[in-house]
Formats: sequence, C-alpha cells, structure tokens
Amino acid sequence: MHEDSTASAAAGTGTGIGSDWEWARADDWEPPTELDTGVPHTARMYDYYLGGKDNFEADRKAAEAAIAAYPALPLLARTNREFLGRAVEYAAGRGIRQYVDIGTGIPSVGSTSEVARRVVPDARVVYVDNDPIVATHARALLASHKAGHTSVVEADLRDPASILDHPGLRAAVDLDQPVALMLVAVLHFVRDEDGAEAIVRTLRDALAPGSALILSHGSPDFASRESAAEGARIYKSASAPLVLRPRAAVEPFFGDFEFAGPGLVQLPLWRPEAGHVPTTDLPEGWQDVSAYAGVAVKR
Repeated sequence: MHEDSTASAAAGTGTGIGSDWEWARADDWEPPTELDTGVPHTARMYDYYLGGKDNFEADRKAAEAAIAAYPALPLLARTNREFLGRAVEYAAGRGIRQYVDIGTGIPSVGSTSEVARRVVPDARVVYVDNDPIVATHARALLASHKAGHTSVVEADLRDPASILDHPGLRAAVDLDQPVALMLVAVLHFVRDEDGAEAIVRTLRDALAPGSALILSHGSPDFASRESAAEGARIYKSASAPLVLRPRAAVEPFFGDFEFAGPGLVQLPLWRPEAGHVPTTDLPEGWQDVSAYAGVAVKR
C-alpha cells in the first residue's frame, strides 16, 4: 500500500463520480408485503457475509449474487464489524454508558454489548431491528446477559418516533444522558424519498449533549459503476433497497455534531491503529471497500 493511496482514500476522493451517482440507487424497490424467509433479508445476508449461520437459502443465494458482482463484500462486512468495535470502544472511553444500535442485525462476536462492557461493565444496550426473525435470534443469543442491561426492540428506522417512544427503549435508556446512537451499515437501506436525512435529524435531536453518532454507509465512490449498479439491482428483491451514497451525501447525516478524528473516511481508515492494526498493515484489498465511516459528538 502506498501512502498517496491512503491519503486519497482518507480525503474521500473516490472515483470522482460527482453528481452522476443516481445509477447506484434502487428507486423502483417495493417493500415486501410480509416478512418471509423466502425473501432475502439484509440482516441475514450480512450474517452470511460474516460467515454466520443464521440465514436461509434465499439470503445465501442473494448474498452470493452480490459477492459475484462485488467480491470485496465479505471484506467490507468484516472491516465494518471491526469499525463498530473501535467506535464503541471510543464512545465507552468517553464514559458513554448507553448504546442504541439501530438495524443491528444478528448480534455475534464483537457485538456492541460485548465491546461496550469490556470498557463499561454496566453499559446498557438496546438493539433495534424491524424483522421479528432477527429479533428472535437476537433475544436467544443475548439471553445470558444481565437482566435489564440488554434489550431487543422491534421497530423500523423509517419511523424514528416508534423507536424513541418505544417502551422497551424508554425503560432501558435515559435520553437526558449521553447515548451512543449507532447507525452502522443501515442508512444505505433507507431511500431519500423515505426521508433519510429527516429520520437521522429526528434521532440526533433527541440526544443529550455528549452523545455520539456512530455511522457507516455504503458508497459508490470506491467501486466500479457496474458493481454498484448490480448491487442495487440485487437488493431490489430483498427486504430493503440498497441506496449507495457518495461522501457529499453521507456527511450531512452528522448535522452539526463535531467529528472525532480522523473525520469521515473510507471505512478501513477509521482509526485502524485503535485495533492494533498499523495503517501500513491494512488487509489486502482494503482500497476496494466502498464505504465511509465516522463518529461525531454532540456539543
């Protein structure tokens, strides 16, 4: 890896696609009429990318098609999980004891609760997902956790009020105290016409000063036009569309929150040294990980 390639990636220069990124969207996606194991689900596809077993045949077929179009997907999933760990450690190091992980998928090794409690033993974690199957898996996997310290809430990111007002969240989290709001690899499943920016603004506005927004987001900036377009096409048959956004469309999600260094950068470049991985020893092919990541704090 060359230093100049690292600098370019960190600056988010990507492929220079500018305003011509509409091909990376799935605008004609229609929501499934019911939750069905025969319909690929984004959380279970992600589990497959990570090498998990909590997925069904439809998920595996769609995931394999996505990998064929974009071979770096398993690496993206792995580096995204590693980013989650480093970001949670950062928030916990700031003394944040409450975590709301929206679109969590299926908790596994390196989950939010596992990482947070290494630093803050009494951390409270609320996992939010809109799939009852995913929620059932999560509850089973988390059954051994201390009562009241880990909760699973069924709610949809596209309806932020249903999350903020949910009795399960209100019982576990005090919104008058700092919270780490986690939108890790989930916003690229929310379309602009569904109010993606307004959704995040509603969630940000509900947070107390000292809270942190932890966010990663798929982007077309580091992938070929063909791969990004094919990925969007494949996800049209899934439980949510894939809306890849360039850096200029990801940054506004942070609002006026203050970025922690190094800011909004290509996913593997968010503080790799915090995971004891020197920047000069990033995984092979990291340049192809087409996603951004950042952490910002509410002042």
